[in-house]
Amino acid sequence: MTPPEPATLLELATSIAGEAAALIVEGLSRARTTVDTKTTGTDMVTEMDRASEALILGLLTKARPDDAILGEEGTDRPGSSGVRWIVDPIDGTTNYLYGHAGFAVSIAAEIDGAVAAGVVHDPLHRDVFTALRGGGSFRNGQPIQASGETELSRALIATGFSYEPDRRRRQAAVLGRLIANVRDIRRMGAASVDLCSVACGRVDAYYERGLQPWDHAAGALVATEAGAMVGNLSGGAPEFDFCLAAPPALFDGLRTLLIDADAANA
Repeated sequence: MTPPEPATLLELATSIAGEAAALIVEGLSRARTTVDTKTTGTDMVTEMDRASEALILGLLTKARPDDAILGEEGTDRPGSSGVRWIVDPIDGTTNYLYGHAGFAVSIAAEIDGAVAAGVVHDPLHRDVFTALRGGGSFRNGQPIQASGETELSRALIATGFSYEPDRRRRQAAVLGRLIANVRDIRRMGAASVDLCSVACGRVDAYYERGLQPWDHAAGALVATEAGAMVGNLSGGAPEFDFCLAAPPALFDGLRTLLIDADAANA
């Protein structure tokens, strides 16, 4: 089987993300009608999360029936093509539930286990972030680049918090040790948007524990292709245990601060 062109996958992902974004924006007025919880009482899911994933699944299946699909709301379909789609139908469900800007549709395409294309569609900010592995990152079709900041003391850092209470308390303690060493902290509520904010220099860096693949797959590619380093605290790829994204000039220093703060609160 001939490997698919990443640009073709990105075109498909961007089109489908646009349709899903239109669906969830239309549903904002009824987002509160059906709200359930998942892992904890603060981990919410709405009927629009499920409707968005169903729309994306249906369109991907129609276009590429042999591909695997992994989605936040339960989709985990095997495939035979070497392509796997990683889908977050609404990243930032709490923001969505309250009508607060800062939620997005995130779709990434893996080829043979490596993310090759990704799109993050943030409808209320009217931002569509796209990236191809080795092909750069774009915001609404215009090239973007991560921050050129070199001093942690001047860095604006984004972060997020787990839904699990004990992990949240530990994250708050780490934040308390970090904040004296940076310019300020922002907590927006959607990992994909935070990673794209690193990519376009809207923040200087971002870190968080407890992300799932659908939280970071597309956004990490966008940040990487914009010149940021993205990884965990031990030199590996971003994972559930940790995701850190920062320009090369800030990455090691911020990683050291986070390791020290984490150890102090272990």
